[in-house]
Amino acid sequence: MKTSGQLVVLGSINADHILNLDHFPTPGETVKGSHYQVAFGGKGANQAVAAGRSGAKIAFIACVGNDDTGRQVCQQLSKDNIDITPVSTVAGESTGVALIFVNNDGENVIGIHGGANMALTEALVAQHQGLIAGAEALLMQLESPLACVLAAANIARQHHTRVILNPAPACALSDELLGLVDIITPNETEAEILTGVPVTDDDSAAQAAEVLHNKGIATVIITLGSKGVWLSEQGRGTRVPGFRVNAVDTIAAGDTFNGAMVTALLEGRPLTEAIRFAHAAAAIAVTRKGAQPSVPWRHEIDDFLQQQG
Repeated sequence: MKTSGQLVVLGSINADHILNLDHFPTPGETVKGSHYQVAFGGKGANQAVAAGRSGAKIAFIACVGNDDTGRQVCQQLSKDNIDITPVSTVAGESTGVALIFVNNDGENVIGIHGGANMALTEALVAQHQGLIAGAEALLMQLESPLACVLAAANIARQHHTRVILNPAPACALSDELLGLVDIITPNETEAEILTGVPVTDDDSAAQAAEVLHNKGIATVIITLGSKGVWLSEQGRGTRVPGFRVNAVDTIAAGDTFNGAMVTALLEGRPLTEAIRFAHAAAAIAVTRKGAQPSVPWRHEIDDFLQQQG
């Protein structure tokens, strides 16, 4: 039996070590940083936090190491309105780590070590079958082992749970997995890797969306940075513009968008309205530093939208 509005997120948890620089170093170059912070991140956790803070009823399937970082992350996730019961502690593994450089334009380059995230197994996913089966939606990314993503998608499909996939970090995916996805949310780079179509404008976005529709995905949402998103439903496409703000750090913008959008969809909002809600959340996030520290709460998103008129 479905739990009304229940969202399950399956994904990664990382501790982000963030260093702000004037410019990214070239090979062999040392660049002095201007600001350093440690913040909690990981695409799965970021999207779970975005959903929790924007009002979703959410449970999170993930793994942390048996270390101080893992314990601190779980404490914080609980404060963000997330059910952490399905988060497993893995003995002998460290919690995942991301090393992030941010330049003066707010752009970032990231290296990650999976750590405990790689201990998310198909057997562990199977243990949470009831949770996935009872949810209305399952939101996933690609920082977890692909076999687990596929296993969870199969459970969701069998139990009519809507599957939303944010295919990041970019990699090639099997037609088997893509055929289980109801809504996919790639950026331009990820869309090109999945379809072979370079996305540079609305026309090429529509072409890429068509390739994904042909693989069985009903709804394609290609995020285009400051240009908004290309939304295509069963081949009917339109661009939904975002909001103009002064970005200082784009680290969790896409994650914030995904978590907020699914929250709005589970509240029964039309897709274009859900995207506008998600645009607002992401717009607030890019004006703040860090991943999870930048994610807005529901009242902030509602206030922002009210000011836009």
